[in-house]
Amino acid sequence: MESGDLRIFQCVAQEGNLTKAASKLGYVQSNVTARIRHLEAEVGTKLFIRHNRGMTLSPAGEMLMTYADKIIGMLNDASKALRATSVPSGPLRIGSTQTAAAVRLPELFAEYYRQYPNVSLSLTTGNSQTLIDQVIGYELEGAFIGCACDHPEIASLDVFDEELFVVSSGVMPEDELTRKPILVYSMGCSYRQTLEEWLLSCGVNRPIIMEFGTLEAIISGVASGMGISLLPEIVIRQQMNSGMLRKHSLPAGMSRMMTRFITRKDAFVSSALGAFMAMLPRDYDMIESRDYSGV
Repeated sequence: MESGDLRIFQCVAQEGNLTKAASKLGYVQSNVTARIRHLEAEVGTKLFIRHNRGMTLSPAGEMLMTYADKIIGMLNDASKALRATSVPSGPLRIGSTQTAAAVRLPELFAEYYRQYPNVSLSLTTGNSQTLIDQVIGYELEGAFIGCACDHPEIASLDVFDEELFVVSSGVMPEDELTRKPILVYSMGCSYRQTLEEWLLSCGVNRPIIMEFGTLEAIISGVASGMGISLLPEIVIRQQMNSGMLRKHSLPAGMSRMMTRFITRKDAFVSSALGAFMAMLPRDYDMIESRDYSGV
């Protein structure tokens, strides 16, 4: 099984279409088709289910994809290590929850780019579980998440300790909070989980849930009286000062959330990633030990 075949297999799985995969890889479609058939013959089973909308992974294909992501990730890591220089440069892919991206990272990213202009810094946002999966799969060098992570392949560093509040419109009475819909991100969001746990403690088993894709949409919806949400005070300070929003305290044990920066334990720490981590707050100890000497 050759690494080139695995890269083609991975691309076809991601694109779900031979034509799109061939275009992305810069190959002719017949070559991609032949390599996939060769790989299926080599492993002795079908890796894709063909249908009129394209191709999806078979159960065997899903199993192989797990290994392919790791193998290709390690090969890419080895390539980075061999090309590494002491001066931070090249691509650096960072992930983050939307809330951290909106209020904590702009200043950090701006200062990083000012110091290291040769680094091509990119940011991907998503919920914590998705970001963990992307770090494990070598899709991201590191990510800011809003929950604890005890995965054996992940190292975690505490960076931002946030105080959380239930948030309502400025005119909503306190006794209406638990009767309103909750405005949240999709499943996998740590704030959503905490808010649902608080409502459950208040006797609300099945709150009305409205999912939004951006922090701005959630804040606007809450300000209009549509419902409530759970956010750090730093996110809503301006709206609170203007009277648009009001904060409501949570019980002890629910009122704080730690934002953590995670990386793979075995991943190569490039000079670009090392310089980035050196700029992170150092107020907290690492949850998982890892040698960041020189970072």
